[in-house]
Amino acid sequence: MPTVLTENMIYEILSVVEEIPEGKVASYGQIAKLTGRERHARLVGKILSLSEYYGTYPCHRVVNHAGRLAPHFREQRDLLLAEGVVFRDETHVDMGRCQWVC
Repeated sequence: MPTVLTENMIYEILSVVEEIPEGKVASYGQIAKLTGRERHARLVGKILSLSEYYGTYPCHRVVNHAGRLAPHFREQRDLLLAEGVVFRDETHVDMGRCQWVC
């Protein structure tokens, strides 16, 4: 059964994203797990793509489990570099050094 987006769910996920400290990143799956939705990493991505309608959140601090940047978020790399996030290569954050431990 598909998950229905509710405002409570959206704000719950965005509130976790808001807690990611500057210079750290979290994965979509990590955010899903922190909100009790372990198998819904894609839902987190969908909500982040809509975040501009709900306020200003540091969505640039969320990457996939391997540290890969979002393919259509061109500013993401520059925003993370400005915060001191370390990269393994052009498109992957060094998760060993920069993953948020919460």
